[in-house]
Amino acid sequence: MKAKAERGERVGTIVPYGYKRDPEHKGHLLVNEEPAPIVRMIFSLCAKGTGPRNIANILRDKKILKPTAYRYQTEGVYGTRTDTETPYGWNDRTVAGILDNEIYLGHTVNCRTTVVSYKDKRKKDRPESEWYRVENTHEAIIDKTTWELAQVVRQGKRRRTAMGGIDKYSGLLYCADCNSKLYFIRGTTLKTDAYGFICSRYRKHMGEEQCTPHSIRAKVLDEIILEEIRKVTYYARAQTRELVSFINQKSSAENRRELNARMVELASLEKCNNELHAMFRRLYEDNVLGKVTNEQFRMLSDGYNTEQREITERLPIVKQEIEDLKVAATNVERFVDIANKYTDLRELTPEVLRTFIERIIIHERTAKHSKTATQQIDIYFRYIGKLAPEQVA
Repeated sequence: MKAKAERGERVGTIVPYGYKRDPEHKGHLLVNEEPAPIVRMIFSLCAKGTGPRNIANILRDKKILKPTAYRYQTEGVYGTRTDTETPYGWNDRTVAGILDNEIYLGHTVNCRTTVVSYKDKRKKDRPESEWYRVENTHEAIIDKTTWELAQVVRQGKRRRTAMGGIDKYSGLLYCADCNSKLYFIRGTTLKTDAYGFICSRYRKHMGEEQCTPHSIRAKVLDEIILEEIRKVTYYARAQTRELVSFINQKSSAENRRELNARMVELASLEKCNNELHAMFRRLYEDNVLGKVTNEQFRMLSDGYNTEQREITERLPIVKQEIEDLKVAATNVERFVDIANKYTDLRELTPEVLRTFIERIIIHERTAKHSKTATQQIDIYFRYIGKLAPEQVA
């Protein structure tokens, strides 16, 4: 079984949803053209910003058989999770399982789970380093671009605001000075044109001078980003050779600068995290010894916990960015392929935004709080990085 897993042969008995067994080649998978469009729809919805729970609701409303019900209806396979009473009862876990499965890229990943022992057959997850992953073992249902976009959307999960809306920029906007995410500002008394973003650190610590607003209106940002995407995609289609040459020249030096900056940030975050641990420990000891009152302890510990939570949230992001930079290989050709698919961009939808944009850095205005001062915006495109800062009024 281990040898089969290493060779990329299937060791599971259940055929993944969207595929069928190859009658002429044991262990090989063929695309099942009946449920495969459902898999493509799930990834397409995710790429547009729809979460697993809402995707499950859409599938239920369309009365699409869930995987276990489809298997039972077509193959007569009745498993422990088969529920014939609710054949359309999709749930978010089933959808998330499909979105996480590299089988749809044409790859085989074996030995993701194991059992406790030969006596105890309960499954437990194995560390990713112990998986057996073999690429291109069968036909893919999802192309790599759609897969990567869906993963990016899922990593930047967008929570609904108090008013029930969803910010399409969630996880993409960062403050140029403190690296905090920008917070979406809207309200019942504000007109749509007044909706905008400000630095989340500034908002949390207003008056403490920890940062500045870095504010920008959503409508203005939409216009800038859409126009920049239009310009860059046109350039990619019209002058492909020049773009490839330019990106290849700048990528290596820029990559090194970005990597060094992220390494410095990681060291700073880890140092702050360790210092906060030590400070909290001393504060606890002082409270036990009576040097600090319970009220003082509560107030100080709340501040430490808030700061530590921010660091804890930022640490995995920086580590992932470092890993991405270490293995990054500029793929201008992929960007050109995507640009060729979007020849008539008229609206900045969540799908378009996340297809082309990796990150947006908002700088403070040259004159704080001024509505006429210029403001620099650094736009990082997927696969090709930052081309040039844009000065806007």
